Amino acid sequence: MKRKYEGETVDVVIVGAGAAGGVLAKELSEAGMRVVVLEAGPWRDPQHDFASDELAMQQLGWQDTRIVDGADPLQMGHNNCGKGVGGGTVHFTGVFLRFHETDFNAKSLDGVGEDWPIGYADLAPYYDKVEKEIAVSGPKHYPWGSFHGPYPYPERDPISLNAQLFAKGCEKLGIRWVVSPLAILSAPFEDRPPCINRGFCTQGCMPNAKFSTLIVHIPKAIQAGAEVLPDCMVTQVNMGKDGRATGVTFVHNGTAYEQRAKLVIISAYAVETPRLLLNSANAQFPNGLANRSGWVGKAFMTHSSNDVYARFDHDVRLYKGTPVLATTQDFYHLSGEVARGYTLHAHGVRPLSFAKGISKSDGNRPVWGSKLHEAMLDYNAYARITMVGEVLPSPDNTVTLCDEKDLNGMPRAKVTFSYGDNDKLLIDHAVSTMKGILQAAGGKPEFVVPDTAHLMGGCRMGSDPDSSVVNSYGQTHDIPNLFVCDASIFVTSGAGNPTNTVMALASRTADYIKKRASRMEL
Repeated sequence: MKRKYEGETVDVVIVGAGAAGGVLAKELSEAGMRVVVLEAGPWRDPQHDFASDELAMQQLGWQDTRIVDGADPLQMGHNNCGKGVGGGTVHFTGVFLRFHETDFNAKSLDGVGEDWPIGYADLAPYYDKVEKEIAVSGPKHYPWGSFHGPYPYPERDPISLNAQLFAKGCEKLGIRWVVSPLAILSAPFEDRPPCINRGFCTQGCMPNAKFSTLIVHIPKAIQAGAEVLPDCMVTQVNMGKDGRATGVTFVHNGTAYEQRAKLVIISAYAVETPRLLLNSANAQFPNGLANRSGWVGKAFMTHSSNDVYARFDHDVRLYKGTPVLATTQDFYHLSGEVARGYTLHAHGVRPLSFAKGISKSDGNRPVWGSKLHEAMLDYNAYARITMVGEVLPSPDNTVTLCDEKDLNGMPRAKVTFSYGDNDKLLIDHAVSTMKGILQAAGGKPEFVVPDTAHLMGGCRMGSDPDSSVVNSYGQTHDIPNLFVCDASIFVTSGAGNPTNTVMALASRTADYIKKRASRMEL
């Protein structure tokens, strides 16, 4: 394998080229640092490797075997984790929301979850920077949270019929709605075209209208001198006798290599990041790196993402246009019997996902045979709403190592997850609201599909080294030149799509590293 920095000690090695890794690679390489990015998956060319094929593009997700258990075992794969340069940004819907001030102090406000060591104001300038950098489209006025717009680019127009029905139902019930803020262009930007509503956002965007780090941050990082190596699975963070990280070991085509570095950043997402830290245990750190607190792999979270489908007496055609084009956050912060809240999206879906979804909509009795056949024949007449519901952190929801090993000899990850009582009450509240909106729009709700989306937690940030893994900049409490920067450092999950917050945190961490490095403090 040809390597630019073979045998050398670089300034920074970054594990993972997704939402956070891409931002870090660009920012640090443009600051003059010598950066190597190691990505477990392939490097795809949107014009040659993305297909308008729902089944074929499942390969964009992390398909490696993971063991799942708990009372509510998660379905892993395309829906929640990417593999390849660009990571999950290659196949996310592009929904680009900010967290609210209330997301950072759940324990103080509601007596549940935990407080973050930072507040909204700490991230606000980085939200501004990221949204401007990728030309996020959105409404002139955004009614919820601390940011009220306008977004850098105008909102998308026209919106799909599914989104129009969502708007109609909301307005009849007095619920506010907006055209969703999206990392999808509404007008030309740099050398990229505006969206033409092909609708294959989660299959990879062939025209490059949808943002991903594959087409935005990684090319800029390389132009600034970074080296990006695809198909390289990092199996170990290497440590020196002085208690500092010295680099990583990675495997490419069955051969192990070492990349030495002054600084190691793990941006491998909420399952692979704790897996790597735990697998890097040694005599000095017998319970895994950065795990003196015992919190590596604990408080793993997802979002509840149940869907409601309603049948209309006319065509809706869920495959048409960008999947998410209308949103409400009127239920973001509930009070009373249910704590915290959720976001609702009008959410299009292609036929394969529709069939897979409704087939599990009836509890333990799968929907199949003639009932599934009849529903599929009426696919064009269904509308859909999806929730993004906050799931509270629990130390019992974990990522651990199991005895079974992968082809690289690395123990597979075991993901244990169960909903708490409040999580279930919140889902019930959201499903009732979704049914009400669809009925108000003239539809007949027929299928409620249990689902989840987005993975977070497992290496949470905090000020107390005894109850957290990293500080607010992602620097591990135990090892000063080892950073974690991805959704695994989330303290709570919030009630909105997390990518904007992941990227804002990465931008803030990059600033911290640049300042500390300039003072020789790392």
